[in-house]
Amino acid sequence: MSTGKPGNTGFTRLVRAFGYSMKGFAACFRSEAAFRQEVAASLAILPMGLWLGQNSVERALLLGSWLLVPIVELLNSAIEAVVDRIGPEQHELSGQAKDIGSAAVFLAITLFLSIWGLVLIPRFFF
Repeated sequence: MSTGKPGNTGFTRLVRAFGYSMKGFAACFRSEAAFRQEVAASLAILPMGLWLGQNSVERALLLGSWLLVPIVELLNSAIEAVVDRIGPEQHELSGQAKDIGSAAVFLAITLFLSIWGLVLIPRFFF
Protein backbone atom coordinates (compact mmCIF):
# COMPACT_ATOMS: atom_id res chain seq x y z
CA MET A 1 0.00 0.00 0.00
CA SER A 2 1.42 3.35 -1.09
CA THR A 3 1.46 6.18 1.45
CA GLY A 4 2.47 9.01 -0.88
CA LYS A 5 4.57 9.97 -3.85
CA PRO A 6 7.60 7.75 -4.55
CA GLY A 7 10.83 9.26 -3.23
CA ASN A 8 8.92 11.83 -1.23
CA THR A 9 9.47 10.62 2.33
CA GLY A 10 11.44 11.63 5.40
CA PHE A 11 13.71 14.62 5.15
CA THR A 12 13.12 15.04 1.40
CA ARG A 13 9.40 15.42 2.00
CA LEU A 14 10.04 18.03 4.70
CA VAL A 15 12.33 20.04 2.43
CA ARG A 16 9.83 19.94 -0.43
CA ALA A 17 6.92 20.84 1.87
CA PHE A 18 8.92 23.82 3.15
CA GLY A 19 9.57 24.90 -0.44
CA TYR A 20 5.86 24.65 -1.30
CA SER A 21 5.03 26.70 1.79
CA MET A 22 7.50 29.42 0.77
CA LYS A 23 5.97 29.47 -2.74
CA GLY A 24 2.56 29.91 -1.12
CA PHE A 25 3.77 32.79 1.05
CA ALA A 26 5.37 34.46 -1.97
CA ALA A 27 2.29 34.02 -4.16
CA CYS A 28 0.01 35.45 -1.51
CA PHE A 29 2.39 38.33 -0.83
CA ARG A 30 2.53 39.18 -4.55
CA SER A 31 -1.19 38.96 -5.21
CA GLU A 32 -2.95 40.04 -1.99
CA ALA A 33 -2.70 43.58 -0.64
CA ALA A 34 -4.37 42.53 2.63
CA PHE A 35 -1.67 39.91 3.25
CA ARG A 36 1.08 42.47 2.55
CA GLN A 37 -0.56 44.83 5.04
CA GLU A 38 -0.73 42.07 7.64
CA VAL A 39 2.94 41.22 7.12
CA ALA A 40 3.82 44.90 7.56
CA ALA A 41 1.66 45.14 10.69
CA SER A 42 3.41 42.04 12.04
CA LEU A 43 6.68 43.98 12.14
CA ALA A 44 5.17 46.14 14.89
CA ILE A 45 2.57 43.85 16.47
CA LEU A 46 4.80 40.84 17.17
CA PRO A 47 7.54 42.77 19.02
CA MET A 48 4.85 44.72 20.91
CA GLY A 49 3.22 41.46 21.97
CA LEU A 50 6.53 40.16 23.29
CA TRP A 51 7.17 43.42 25.13
CA LEU A 52 3.65 43.95 26.53
CA GLY A 53 3.05 40.37 27.63
CA GLN A 54 4.03 40.02 31.27
CA ASN A 55 4.44 36.24 31.18
CA SER A 56 4.58 33.42 28.69
CA VAL A 57 0.81 32.89 28.67
CA GLU A 58 0.11 36.55 27.89
CA ARG A 59 2.80 36.57 25.21
CA ALA A 60 1.34 33.42 23.65
CA LEU A 61 -2.15 34.97 23.65
CA LEU A 62 -0.96 38.26 22.17
CA LEU A 63 1.23 36.69 19.50
CA GLY A 64 -1.05 33.76 18.72
CA SER A 65 -4.15 35.89 18.34
CA TRP A 66 -2.32 38.03 15.78
CA LEU A 67 -0.79 35.10 13.90
CA LEU A 68 -4.28 33.71 13.34
CA VAL A 69 -5.06 36.75 11.18
CA PRO A 70 -2.50 36.07 8.40
CA ILE A 71 -3.20 32.31 8.69
CA VAL A 72 -6.87 32.91 7.96
CA GLU A 73 -5.91 35.42 5.24
CA LEU A 74 -3.81 32.73 3.56
CA LEU A 75 -6.76 30.32 3.63
CA ASN A 76 -9.11 33.03 2.35
CA SER A 77 -6.71 33.79 -0.49
CA ALA A 78 -6.54 30.09 -1.37
CA ILE A 79 -10.34 29.93 -1.52
CA GLU A 80 -10.43 33.02 -3.73
CA ALA A 81 -7.78 31.56 -6.05
CA VAL A 82 -9.73 28.32 -6.48
CA VAL A 83 -12.98 30.20 -7.12
CA ASP A 84 -11.25 32.45 -9.67
CA ARG A 85 -9.67 29.40 -11.32
CA ILE A 86 -13.10 27.88 -11.92
CA GLY A 87 -14.10 30.80 -14.13
CA PRO A 88 -14.63 34.55 -14.36
CA GLU A 89 -18.44 34.39 -14.63
CA GLN A 90 -20.51 35.58 -11.71
CA HIS A 91 -22.10 32.79 -9.68
CA GLU A 92 -23.97 33.00 -6.41
CA LEU A 93 -21.93 30.18 -4.80
CA SER A 94 -18.64 31.74 -5.90
CA GLY A 95 -19.62 35.01 -4.26
CA GLN A 96 -20.80 33.16 -1.18
CA ALA A 97 -17.48 31.30 -0.87
CA LYS A 98 -15.53 34.55 -1.11
CA ASP A 99 -17.81 36.29 1.38
CA ILE A 100 -17.48 33.43 3.87
CA GLY A 101 -13.69 33.58 3.57
CA SER A 102 -13.83 37.32 4.19
CA ALA A 103 -16.05 36.74 7.23
CA ALA A 104 -13.44 34.32 8.61
CA VAL A 105 -10.76 37.02 8.31
CA PHE A 106 -13.09 39.48 10.06
CA LEU A 107 -13.60 37.04 12.95
CA ALA A 108 -9.84 36.47 13.24
CA ILE A 109 -9.29 40.23 13.49
CA THR A 110 -12.12 40.50 16.02
CA LEU A 111 -10.51 37.74 18.10
CA PHE A 112 -7.14 39.53 17.93
CA LEU A 113 -8.65 42.83 19.08
CA SER A 114 -10.66 41.14 21.84
CA ILE A 115 -7.67 39.29 23.26
CA TRP A 116 -5.42 42.33 23.16
CA GLY A 117 -8.16 44.35 24.83
CA LEU A 118 -8.81 41.77 27.52
CA VAL A 119 -5.11 41.41 28.29
CA LEU A 120 -4.04 45.05 28.08
CA ILE A 121 -6.99 47.28 29.03
CA PRO A 122 -7.13 46.12 32.69
CA ARG A 123 -3.40 46.74 33.04
CA PHE A 124 -3.47 50.30 31.77
CA PHE A 125 -6.92 51.52 32.83
CA PHE A 126 -7.82 49.77 36.09
